[in-house]
Amino acid sequence: MDFRRGLAPEPTYDGTTPVAGTASRNAAAPVQNVDSPVTRTGAHRIPTPPTALKGRAAVFAVAAGAVVAAGQAATSAHGVATERSDIALAADTSDTDSNVIAATAVPQAAQLAAASNGSAPSQAPQVLNVADPNDLSQFSNLLAKGERFSEERAAREAAARRPLFVLPAVGSFTSHFGARWGTLHAGVDIANAIGTPIYAVADGVVIDSGPASGFGMWVRLLHADGTVTVYGHIDQSLVSVGQQVMAGDQIATMGNRGFSTGPHLHFEVHLNGVDKIDPVPWLATRGIALGQRAD
Repeated sequence: MDFRRGLAPEPTYDGTTPVAGTASRNAAAPVQNVDSPVTRTGAHRIPTPPTALKGRAAVFAVAAGAVVAAGQAATSAHGVATERSDIALAADTSDTDSNVIAATAVPQAAQLAAASNGSAPSQAPQVLNVADPNDLSQFSNLLAKGERFSEERAAREAAARRPLFVLPAVGSFTSHFGARWGTLHAGVDIANAIGTPIYAVADGVVIDSGPASGFGMWVRLLHADGTVTVYGHIDQSLVSVGQQVMAGDQIATMGNRGFSTGPHLHFEVHLNGVDKIDPVPWLATRGIALGQRAD
């Protein structure tokens, strides 16, 4: 639970606050009763990729295979040509008898042509002219570019499929939003063991990370619509001011710092950065439920 200095115990929860629902990016969904099970993630960013995208990936894979096959073929042809050149050169390094045999192997057509020109045929063995092999580095570069493109696309698709909203922490819902003997308990408490992961409830930028009066330590996130979410009584912050985070990124671990009677997360929602509202219905309209409050 989260008690501020000098506060009396919280009032009994009446069990009627709406806590669950589903939401898309543009419209709120109906809210369910608090007795529904905990929902950890809300709407997602995009659906499964269309068939056309998978087809383009298949074409790219075939093209990459063709590039590799072409490189292997060029290497094989170079090996055959080199082998023939080695055989021809070996004849030049043999003894006199081998040279005579090689000389007699000159085609008769070449001898007749030499005779008609009045010159004697050459006695040197024939050496094949082998063209220089193609530069295979281009194939390696193409393959490397293809691999980088595939990895970047997979990363983009994975990020696009992440949920838009998530439960800030797993645990027992122990305290609700409301007045306590004239003082506002401006958030909800989720209790669990020290070190339990705390997640960014939505995409945002870190505007505070470190010591905070009453909370011991906290993290605050500013979201695109101007909403600020607060994560208090943390044990350790894993982010720094100015850092961009996505929904579901771990930003801290649960602790028992500040004015606290046990390890828990104190979570608040401030509309426009200043107006403190009940996080339960705010989460519910985004598909997130805290479950039934534990007394």
